[in-house]
Amino acid sequence: MSSAANFTAGPHGAERTKDQLRVEARARRTGRSSKARVSAAAGIADRAAELLEARADGVTCVAAYASRPAEPGTAPLLDLLDQRGVRVLLPVLGPGLARGWAEYADADDLAVRAPGRPPEPSGPASEAEALGAAAVVFAPALGVDDAGIRLGQGGGWYDRALHHAAPDALVVAVVFDDEVHDDALPREEHDVPVHAVLTPSSWWLVPR
Repeated sequence: MSSAANFTAGPHGAERTKDQLRVEARARRTGRSSKARVSAAAGIADRAAELLEARADGVTCVAAYASRPAEPGTAPLLDLLDQRGVRVLLPVLGPGLARGWAEYADADDLAVRAPGRPPEPSGPASEAEALGAAAVVFAPALGVDDAGIRLGQGGGWYDRALHHAAPDALVVAVVFDDEVHDDALPREEHDVPVHAVLTPSSWWLVPR
């Protein structure tokens, strides 16, 4: 568990605090060993399997993301979903950070299409509204607190994208175990809380 920095009130206080937390989170991720990352990726897939099995209604479509090297790994998760015949939507960034989604085909199809962006599928992209088909949304995060406030990368892409999620979709923040904050993270008006948290060792609904 991590403790968030004290929140500083003021028109720009939240963003300054978030920036500090992002720097700290990225430094921890960079220092994580390859062995630890492989183990964490396997744990994330296992916990996701447990989460999906707990959904009594069954899940036929999810949204996920293709992880970058320092992020909690999702390659085993994507393989798991593919093996189960689940339709998987991955984010595609268009001009001006436009929101879109494309279907995951297989690991070989993923590639970095533009510098600084996560791997994306090669298939045609659907509009932002396509997210409404997903029963579960696995969202990347640099941290999350017990109230479901998610610390993103700072661009606001997912906060905007999540407005297109179905009303009954389960939005899940995927983080390392040490990125769950005991203290409340700073929250701004545009921040969209998640409904659940998934780490390599466990998953739970919010509030815990």
